Amino acid sequence: MKCSIIISTYNSPEWLQKVLWGFENQTYRDFELVIADDGSGDSTRQVVDGFRKRTGMNVIHIWHADNGFQKSAILNKAIAASTTGYLIFTDGDCIPRKDFVETHMRFAESGRFLSGGYFMLPLETSTKITESDIRSGRAFDLPWLRVNGLPATFKSLKLTAMGWKQTFLNFITTTRPTWNGHNASGWKKDILAVNGFNEEMKYGGQDRELGERMENYGIRGKQIRYSAICIHLDHKRGYKTEESIRFNKAVRAKTRSQKLKWTEFGIVKSES
Repeated sequence: MKCSIIISTYNSPEWLQKVLWGFENQTYRDFELVIADDGSGDSTRQVVDGFRKRTGMNVIHIWHADNGFQKSAILNKAIAASTTGYLIFTDGDCIPRKDFVETHMRFAESGRFLSGGYFMLPLETSTKITESDIRSGRAFDLPWLRVNGLPATFKSLKLTAMGWKQTFLNFITTTRPTWNGHNASGWKKDILAVNGFNEEMKYGGQDRELGERMENYGIRGKQIRYSAICIHLDHKRGYKTEESIRFNKAVRAKTRSQKLKWTEFGIVKSES
């Protein structure tokens, strides 16, 4: 089954290049890449065009003008532009392990969406990762990461768990399966049924709110945080504001209390 990988990005061409190398290295190859570009400059276009030309992979670059943090709007445009029935979402700062797409497709299930996580890297380590490190798998190897600046952490289980240990850890984790923009997937028809992302929402939980509407619609989350692995490259978050956090919390509270399934500010716009 063919799927679409939707990658959000904004003015981080160096990080996006590393992410694209990760998708070039996937064991599961039957997918298209849809770049959801929230107004990046020409350097990002050059990275995307160069990657498409070099690899021959099917890459769709969806762009709109920079008007502040409009991730929900560009993701909705990317959803509309996708041409397959199953959509995997991630960010342009998250390098996928070589089995990332294969894992999402293996666990895909009717009536469910998949909830993955990420393994956060410090800036020092993020900067050191090369194309060779991604292709060889060194970038996901715990001893290599520690030599290159990663402090010791119990969260390393996300990188080291294999086979039955992944299944066991997914089962016992107390973390609820939520829609996480860096690592989530679902059926396009289910996402369209709740009208995609709420474009009123800026940074801070707008992805979770989509998952909450999907659950209200009857699509339940399924935990794969120890199976679908990506490493998160460090960066600043200048778009994070207290105002957007407060607003989004209020929207999410309303979605939960009123069990809303549809947003008037999504892919299909209200005529009122």
